[in-house]
Amino acid sequence: MKIGELSRETGVAVRLLRYYEAQGLLTSRRSEGGHRLYDAAAPATVARIRTLLAAGLPTKVIHELMPCFVGDGTELQACVLDHLRTQYAELDSRIADLTRARAALGGILETSVRA
Repeated sequence: MKIGELSRETGVAVRLLRYYEAQGLLTSRRSEGGHRLYDAAAPATVARIRTLLAAGLPTKVIHELMPCFVGDGTELQACVLDHLRTQYAELDSRIADLTRARAALGGILETSVRA
């Protein structure tokens, strides 16, 4: 399928599909005319990428995880669970930092409103 078809089927912009390919997350071959052609598994691959991005994973980590999927869904091999747990802990740390920053900003706003 061509890139436009893949975009329509997945709801992902052509620009993003090209980005995924540049990051090594999605592969295509070229037609004689130079058009990108994707195989039948490409929509599932894009869905996996979108799921991992929605989970807050950077594309570098997603690239490392792509070969580790089990079947057609989003289940990953057990060998990458430690990696996912590390990402999860980092996300918790960022949330804690943002919560502290929010509280500090709230204090500043409260003080400023009283002034």
